[in-house]
Amino acid sequence: MELGFLLLIVVIITALIFEYTNGFQDSANAIATVVSTKTLSPRNAILFAAVLNFFGAFAGVAVAKTIGAGIVDAGSVTQVVILCALIGAIAWNLVTWYFGLPVSCSHSLIGGLLGASIVHSGFGVVQIDGFMNKVLYPMITSPILGFLIGFLFMAFLLNVFAKSMPEKINKKFKIMQLFSAGTMAFSHGSNDAQKTMGIITLALITYGFLDADSFEVPVWVICICALTMALGTAAGGWKIIHTLGNRVIKLKPIHGFAAETSASGIILTASQLGIPVSTTHIISTAIMGVGSTVRFSAVKWGIVGNIVCAWVFTIPMTMLFAGGTYALIRALFL
Repeated sequence: MELGFLLLIVVIITALIFEYTNGFQDSANAIATVVSTKTLSPRNAILFAAVLNFFGAFAGVAVAKTIGAGIVDAGSVTQVVILCALIGAIAWNLVTWYFGLPVSCSHSLIGGLLGASIVHSGFGVVQIDGFMNKVLYPMITSPILGFLIGFLFMAFLLNVFAKSMPEKINKKFKIMQLFSAGTMAFSHGSNDAQKTMGIITLALITYGFLDADSFEVPVWVICICALTMALGTAAGGWKIIHTLGNRVIKLKPIHGFAAETSASGIILTASQLGIPVSTTHIISTAIMGVGSTVRFSAVKWGIVGNIVCAWVFTIPMTMLFAGGTYALIRALFL
């Protein structure tokens, strides 16, 4: 077996490991609210999310094309660059998972790709327009939208059901939350699973298996990424579920429904536009927006501060991890 093909296999396996960590890191995105409101048991909620994550991965490939061809120059990327990008992203996902902090696996991957590519080829490898329009601007605006839409939608629901008995509202929204949590899980699969599809497709182009001009994602790549993310989700991310579902604010079914519906609408729209948004950022800020309708002090802003710090440092830290890994491998082997 030639070295280049062996390296391609290693890159694909590492990409799937990243997809698996993405699944358990981001499992909280879909099910934190439905678990904390006791609408579903943790075991049933995770299986529910895993199935819908799987089907969501087949919703399109626009985000995959952005990751693989819209952020760095594909012609300047090597298999080793991609491998180091994945190692940097996985390292950050594991560190933040250990501390129970919900961070963006999307931004972990993007930061890793930027860091390794820049060390390999210099800053000229970065496609500035793609990075600004598809990463930086959405990174700033999508959490704001999550907060505002969550706040406004929750305020609307409170106004509509102002005269209803709390017990009846909770019973009604426990049922409705099954639909909102399912939509959230599907939207997560539609956006996050595509990022690894893009990386694997980029690796196949780098090796010469695929044409760089068309950037077509093979069906088998879609299938293995969908399955791996579903398995990762099934493993669960209990620390992060606890942070989002209980430590930020105590949720009731109506709050969970409002947060999930608001977040999934934003994510599904972004997926169709090929924008690799952070599902973590959006559901987290939607929960904050929903919680703020109860009273501003109901949100535990100290916990929120820790989450936001992890968000801010994600791209710089993964750039550092991936860039450092590439520099070390180049010094020792290349």
